[in-house]
Amino acid sequence: MAPSATLTDKVETIGLREPVAAVAFLGGAPVFALADGTLHFGDGAGGRRIPVHADAAILVATQDGDRLVTGGDDGRVVATNTDGGVEIIGDEKGKWIDAVAAHGGAVAWTTGKTARARSAKGDVKSLDLPSTSRGLAFFPKGYRLAIAHYGGATLWFPNAGKPEALAWAGSHLDATISPDGRFLVTSMQENALHGWRIADGKHMRMAGYPGKTRSLSWSHDGKWLATSGADACIVWPFSGKDGPMGQAPRECGVRAAIVTRVAFHPAALVVAIGYDDGLVMLARLSDGSEILVRPPAQDRDRARISALAWDAKGARLAFGAENGDAGVLTLPKG
Repeated sequence: MAPSATLTDKVETIGLREPVAAVAFLGGAPVFALADGTLHFGDGAGGRRIPVHADAAILVATQDGDRLVTGGDDGRVVATNTDGGVEIIGDEKGKWIDAVAAHGGAVAWTTGKTARARSAKGDVKSLDLPSTSRGLAFFPKGYRLAIAHYGGATLWFPNAGKPEALAWAGSHLDATISPDGRFLVTSMQENALHGWRIADGKHMRMAGYPGKTRSLSWSHDGKWLATSGADACIVWPFSGKDGPMGQAPRECGVRAAIVTRVAFHPAALVVAIGYDDGLVMLARLSDGSEILVRPPAQDRDRARISALAWDAKGARLAFGAENGDAGVLTLPKG
């Protein structure tokens, strides 16, 4: 199904020449984290670049207010602010950073079988894990973490008590907490999602994906979870007390390509969807209407969309691809 409308003329394209690992808006301006260890600030190709991981690749990144926190294969966790100021949050001496999370000034990261959490005051706590972890998520309230790993997930208050284990067989990859803090959802190696209701540990199983889900995004009201890994954006309902159990998901943007990135609008039930052939579209959840943002790339082998992010107002959308192509959509007013 082809989108019935287009916003391609509202997109400023940028050739970054390096794979895009992540993108965020800092101070209202787009910032692209590149595989060569640099950050590209600004809309145009002439924007400034700041080396934050010298002679190293950026592996993971997350936004925390007006900071972009990156982890590299140099073992460093680095926070960069809107002015380009750089602070080294952690240094694992060359060990790869597998995951990062940030919230309210606190930062957490994993390397191998170790998780570390650094409070907003700078205190660092460590936790030994049963296996390597690639999934971290802060709860929306309080200094608490969810950590995905082989055999399930761990809930951890870095400043107090014994960690709580949530068991489920298999390798758990990414982790995300619902905006109301009621649900934890992990992506899995076996092309499925698994979830727990935090209050009582009740399990939720979401299967049927042809590929791995590596991009997860909650709607602003917390009632929907958009996911990648299929030939459509699969959106699970979470409005009831049992989450998606007993309910069918929605499908948005059905195409003959695999969805690689998803990003819900910060104030509307509209989801941005990126595909492995380079196409980007917007889909409205209420009626399934679609708007084209970027057509498929001519060279599809390396065109997969690897990063999507809205600005805080939902007026601009930035995207990046593995071939170094990038762009910023500015939505028309009114």
